[in-house]
Order: sequence, then C-alpha cells, then structure tokens
Amino acid sequence: MAYDLEEQEQIAAIKDWWRKYGNILSTGALVVMVGVAGTQAWRYYRAQQSGSAAMLYSQLDTAEKTNEAKKVQEIAATLAASHAGTAYASMGALRAAKSFANANDLANAKQRLQWVVDNAKEDEMRDVARLRLAGVLLDEKKFDEALMLLDTKHVAAFDGLYADLRGDILTAQNKRAEARAAYQIALEKADVRSSYRQLVEIKMDALGDTKVAEAKSPAASAAPAAPAAAEAKK
Repeated sequence: MAYDLEEQEQIAAIKDWWRKYGNILSTGALVVMVGVAGTQAWRYYRAQQSGSAAMLYSQLDTAEKTNEAKKVQEIAATLAASHAGTAYASMGALRAAKSFANANDLANAKQRLQWVVDNAKEDEMRDVARLRLAGVLLDEKKFDEALMLLDTKHVAAFDGLYADLRGDILTAQNKRAEARAAYQIALEKADVRSSYRQLVEIKMDALGDTKVAEAKSPAASAAPAAPAAAEAKK
C-alpha cells in the first residue's frame, strides 16, 4: 500500500517513538503481570499456611482433651516455629502455657505467654496473654511486676478482668482499700447476670471494713507480715 508523504512522516514518528519507549512499556506491563501473579501466589501460600496451621491446631485440641500435655506443648512449638503469622500459633501458645502452668512449670508458662505478647497480631490475644502472665507473676509473689503488666493499655472489653486481677494482687499485698477500689471497677464492668459478678462480690466482702484497716497504726499494719513470711517458707 502506498502512503502519501504526510502518512509516511506519521509512521516514521510512531516507529521512532516505539523504538525509544517500547521497551519501557513492555517492561512496565511485565512488572504489572508479575505483580498480579505474585499477589495471587502469596494469597495461595497464605491459604495453604492457614490450612496447615488449622490442621495442627485441631491436633493440639485433641491432645489437650486427651490430657496429652507433652503433645500439646510440642504442637504449640511447631505452630510458633512454622506458622507464627497465624492466630493458631498464638492460640496454641496460650494453651501450651496453660499446660505448663498446670504442671507447675511456671518458667515455661511465662515464656509461652511472653511469646504471644511479642508476636500475636490481634490486640485481644495479647491482652489475654498479659492477663494470664500477670496471674503467673502473682503466683510467684512478684506483685510489682504483675501490676506493671496490668498497667499496659488494653482493649476496653478487658477492663473488668484486669481490675479484678489487680484487686487480687493488691489483696495479696494487704492493700485492702486499693483492692476494694479495683474490685469495684470489676463489679461495674461485669454483667449483672453473670456468676463472675458474684465472685467479685465475695472477694469484696472478704476484705471487711477497709476504713478500719486504714485507721490502724503502721506497727499494727505490719503485724500480718510474719504469717505471710512463714507461709512463703512452706
């Protein structure tokens, strides 16, 4: 086909433009294609990982129900090592921590709980781990460490549980007025129909008259320390 002079000039300009920028456009299209393929591959990988983690967690659940503590701990360790980015790893670590605590292995229980605090993606999961870790510290009579942990910002839904445990720690320290104030917060946050609310009320009643306790002299306030020390030696 013959082209007139103007058409030939337009064709030449197009060829020259393609010669300059064609490779760039081709490369750009390739990058986009690779990006799309990479995203799809990543989604597939995540789905595969999640499915594998779910299967392991199911095995952990069965092991816990059949009281196979060692198996629970082993599967939880595998989840943490191979599927740390999934919620299953955090849930497994929480259940492994419970298993260790039941065996009175508080060191390993704390280690698992701290792993959740450091690695869990969900705020609620980290809040649960901090709450349980503070409970272990209470068992170890590390009251100040436990209270510092409870001071960490947490999801509002946990306000009552955090206040309740704070009350337990303050009670252990014989700070009855402060304990009562903490239990009062827990009471206000509790569902009026829950049995948990009754437990908090029992704790408050057990504190007795905190005003009388505050009126005691420093010497009198120090008196309960001896039985506590004797108890610690047992």
